[in-house]
Amino acid sequence: MSFENLKRNRDQISKLVQAAESVGGSTETKSYVDERLWKPTVDKAGNGYAVLRFLPATEGAELPWVRYWDHGFKGPTGLWYIENSLTSIGQNDPVGELNSKLWNSGIDSDKEKARSQKRRLHYVTNILVLQDPSAPQNEGKVFLYKFGKKIFDKLMDSMQPEFADESPVNPFDMWEGADFKLKIRNVEGYRNYDKSEFASQSNLYDGDDSRLESVYNQLHNLNEFTEPTNYKTYDELKTKLMRVLGEEATAGVYTVRQEAQINEPVSTPEPQKLEPVTADQMGDEDDTMSYFSKLANEED
Repeated sequence: MSFENLKRNRDQISKLVQAAESVGGSTETKSYVDERLWKPTVDKAGNGYAVLRFLPATEGAELPWVRYWDHGFKGPTGLWYIENSLTSIGQNDPVGELNSKLWNSGIDSDKEKARSQKRRLHYVTNILVLQDPSAPQNEGKVFLYKFGKKIFDKLMDSMQPEFADESPVNPFDMWEGADFKLKIRNVEGYRNYDKSEFASQSNLYDGDDSRLESVYNQLHNLNEFTEPTNYKTYDELKTKLMRVLGEEATAGVYTVRQEAQINEPVSTPEPQKLEPVTADQMGDEDDTMSYFSKLANEED
């Protein structure tokens, strides 16, 4: 899609809202610093501020974002498991399968373990950094931005306002979108985005087509985040999982323990029947970066 076509055929809010509930994506785990990624800077108190503009889809892409899930936890072996989940591309994932069995065992400690290993949700999109007081060199540049459910909910709220006196706004529209004021606070050791908000609807760069076209031509292609070849295979992930958890724990946690539980005398009246729960139903936490940072700093 050329810039002129983009201007004529901008994404409809209804299309974006519909896709938000169905589209999936992925990303490749990278061990190096990706200069394309923008990350907010926070002060010693954990507070941060920036003004961003969410940008439209790249040429040939249907949507301006992709999403994917990953897992991040430390096993009893002391090793870490930080890998993308195959559920992002519609395939079975060994951690998801293990978590479902743990959850459905009916054992509280198993449920707690499943919670600690549950998948985390990420979104990726292009942004233009308008204000970045802590790193002014980023201002006026196009970056990739990874974020979680909290910020995505704010995007959805702008497209599907709750109250009758609010008009829908497509935040990815360069002409009729709105700047996003990212406000980060430290709440109980985690990053909190509740005070983040969209400014009034505005024309980016006052509608200067030459500047807007320059921004559009800098958009990063998101195809790599939906490429299945960027994922490890099921067998590779299962091998990694067994190494992190220990083979005995992986193989026996939902067989030996369940058998022991069945053989124990039950002193309560009739036990409550548990409905099977899948990994999808256990929910997703939005602040993955804070979660990993907190775990990585823990010492056994």
